[in-house]
Amino acid sequence: MADGGRRQRRAFIGSFTAAGGPGILTATVAPDSGALTVVSGTDGLADPSYLALAPDGDTLYAVSETAEGAVAAYGVSGDRPEPTGRPVSVEAAGPTHLCLYAGHVLTANYGSGTVTAVPVRADGTLARSASGVLRHTGSGPHAQRQQGPHAHQVRPDPSGRWAVSVDLGTDSVRVCTLADGVPAVHREIALRPGSGPRHLAFHPDGSHAYVVNELAPTVTVCHWDAADGALKPLTEVPVLPGAPAGDAYPSGIAVSPDGRFVWTATRGEDVLSVFVVEPDGLRLAATVACGGHWPRDITVSEGFLYAANERSGDVTWFALDPATGIPRRTGSLPVPAASCVIFAP
Repeated sequence: MADGGRRQRRAFIGSFTAAGGPGILTATVAPDSGALTVVSGTDGLADPSYLALAPDGDTLYAVSETAEGAVAAYGVSGDRPEPTGRPVSVEAAGPTHLCLYAGHVLTANYGSGTVTAVPVRADGTLARSASGVLRHTGSGPHAQRQQGPHAHQVRPDPSGRWAVSVDLGTDSVRVCTLADGVPAVHREIALRPGSGPRHLAFHPDGSHAYVVNELAPTVTVCHWDAADGALKPLTEVPVLPGAPAGDAYPSGIAVSPDGRFVWTATRGEDVLSVFVVEPDGLRLAATVACGGHWPRDITVSEGFLYAANERSGDVTWFALDPATGIPRRTGSLPVPAASCVIFAP
């Protein structure tokens, strides 16, 4: 416990159990250094690659990124994640991302190219079955990666009115609502063919969004109209200062709370890119080594950036220079097949 009887701030780490990962880990966060210390974990769910917390911080939700596809809920008010019921099928393959939206957990299912809604009860537990599945349609020009839809992320917009799903296979972003518990498309926005959009992050001003493109590798800067649920692409910016030497697959994206900086991670090149937010878009300011190999996701919290480096099996953290946004490596935690880090409120 922290001083005064308050719980020390916590983080939760996801990983791929099929690649030797430990499942879901709970860690404490040192307030001054940002250092993570593992205190407990659970390995009862296969491949919990992405995690999300309820607003009160007492319930943790995890996808099971398997061919069968499931989502599970855990009570985390104690020191160890405790299942609150059996995993619920998402009726799709390969869920890679999830969020809470309008009384449901939504999952983005890469393998099936769908978004699933699972109702959440008042106590935070999951209903026994999914209430609805939205099937994406379409394809892209990349012969191996875009033969059909691949929903890679789903998240609410800052207003909470819309859910936004990002599809790598169809080069598009869908703005959705729920109709009787079933995800429904309000508007689909096309991005550049072959760009392969992966994740989207909103600017704190609520009127801009940034889409990191896995196949490009670039970031698409967009205007966001929450009143109309409309996303308008404005410009596309490379995440690297020159042509990549080999593999270069962007993965995670984060925006600073003050809106001055955007960061991305690129696998293969294994770098973090630092962008300065400017009135007409983004300016690439620097690239920094990610501290490991194959950074699958990044998170920014309390002045630190955390990279989940999947293939080197670690979570590395960086202090962020408040003037330049440039990360400085300050520590690392071994986590085999690490896939994401999230922080309790």
